[in-house]
Amino acid sequence: MNSTHAAEVTWTGVAVSCAVANTVLHTLLIPEHLEEMFYIGLLFAVGSAVMLVVAVALVVRKRPLAAWLTGVLVSLGMIVGFALSRTVGLPGGYYEDTWDAPYGPLSLLVEGLFVVAFLAWFSYRTAQVPEPRPTARLSTRQ
Repeated sequence: MNSTHAAEVTWTGVAVSCAVANTVLHTLLIPEHLEEMFYIGLLFAVGSAVMLVVAVALVVRKRPLAAWLTGVLVSLGMIVGFALSRTVGLPGGYYEDTWDAPYGPLSLLVEGLFVVAFLAWFSYRTAQVPEPRPTARLSTRQ
């Protein structure tokens, strides 16, 4: 195993751990948010399900770029949703005035770390792309 492959495996492991942690954290909050504001609870449920699928796909897919991009999109969406819900509020008058410790900070940590893991993984992937070989000249007989 070369160092590039080891780094890819390491960053994939970090991302899988973050995706599973994200799923667990948000799943724990679904019932509370369904009562408080139904669409927020629904978004938590959908986000949790998607991140669980992302975790599995990162492990089993030979070409996991789609899983990575989906995970990054969901993670960034959750970070933005968290920030908006504590600043300007979300539709329907949904506003949180606390960080909802420990769930809020832990969620931000695993979502942000997932994005960092993707950037690190992607940098290793692009660093190992082989340069195109020059084509051999064909000799022609005349």
